[in-house]
Amino acid sequence: MEKIKILLTENIHPVAKQRLEEEGFSVDLQSHSPTTADLISALKSYQVLGIRSKTELRKDLLSQSQHLMAVGCFCIGTNQVDLTTANSLGIPVFNAPYSNTRSVAELVIAEMVALSRQLGDRNTLAHQGGWLKSAEGAHEVRGKTLGIVGYGHIGSQVSVLAEAMGCRVIFYDIIKKLPLGNAVPVNSLSELLAKSDFVTLHVPETTETQNMIRRKELSQMKKGSFLINASRGTVVVIEDLAEALRQKHLAGCAIDVFPVEPASNKEKFQSPLQGLANVILTPHIGGSTEEAQYAIGLEVAESFIRYLKIGSSSGAVNFPRVDLPVSRGGARRILNVHRNEPGVLSEINALASKSGANIQAQYLSTDEKIGYMVMDVERAEASALAAEIGKLSRSIRTRLVF
Repeated sequence: MEKIKILLTENIHPVAKQRLEEEGFSVDLQSHSPTTADLISALKSYQVLGIRSKTELRKDLLSQSQHLMAVGCFCIGTNQVDLTTANSLGIPVFNAPYSNTRSVAELVIAEMVALSRQLGDRNTLAHQGGWLKSAEGAHEVRGKTLGIVGYGHIGSQVSVLAEAMGCRVIFYDIIKKLPLGNAVPVNSLSELLAKSDFVTLHVPETTETQNMIRRKELSQMKKGSFLINASRGTVVVIEDLAEALRQKHLAGCAIDVFPVEPASNKEKFQSPLQGLANVILTPHIGGSTEEAQYAIGLEVAESFIRYLKIGSSSGAVNFPRVDLPVSRGGARRILNVHRNEPGVLSEINALASKSGANIQAQYLSTDEKIGYMVMDVERAEASALAAEIGKLSRSIRTRLVF
């Protein structure tokens, strides 16, 4: 394992480095997001890569880094990675879909209260020497209707917290979801927009969600309502949102994600929403709590460890999933990724039979493009058999563990 070198970029929590080193891996940690050219050059010395949301792994980079054994996205989303290309090269991509759920949900609740009480503007004014002591435009969140778009892990957590504060919760999701508490599903996005005092977005970045909230959808929202977006920057058309605020159709918004974001803390941030009344702008910090980053670091590190040491691919977003036990004593494990075409498994088993290998266990999982075969064989026979399997015309990559 010490021969496997892992590069972690973008200031991933050091617990990931610590955990991986405990298992015998060599790990380097970078605080920044490298350029594509720098990353292609650097990856020649590494077999595994960990990134967060800013580093993009597109086809060109992956094609020049085919030796990579695995990629980890230390965040929820994986849209920064060309998953199709990674799949075709037999590179599993892991993420942490649950670890920052609570942090994002708590921020949304905090923003609901802050918008209702105009805390952002009143705080700024007080720092400038102003004194706006007035109840005008300030409201409780109790008794208000919260509309949640996307009722997944984060949306459902927001639902529970909001209901505990006395809110009525409705939600819309394209997939039928079991409501928690007293939350009520609605039949369409337009229905949710029309009924909600607060609308919070918790959807992934897809072609369906791109520019999902535009001038038309904003006009369907209740006059004096609020919009919160802590999902993806491409979901809301920012220029249309700014216009709805200037026209006083919306009473405010809280935005944590943007279509274009600075590459680092040193770069200047600009947005059409700057300077507008009762607008809270945060620098993509929904999941940026120490607790969440620690949990994410551990979750993805553990996925790396299971895959690299025993071949278990559970948790990969673009790869056939096999949740494996540790092989029994006296066996080595052959891991083979191949094109998913008829006859491949027969070829592999024919090689095993020809070699006289004693197969203790065998596992296979496939997706549309590739197959992932795991075979436990007696140690003395494993190396030669793995080499023969790797020579098959439809094999993509083969390696041994144990």
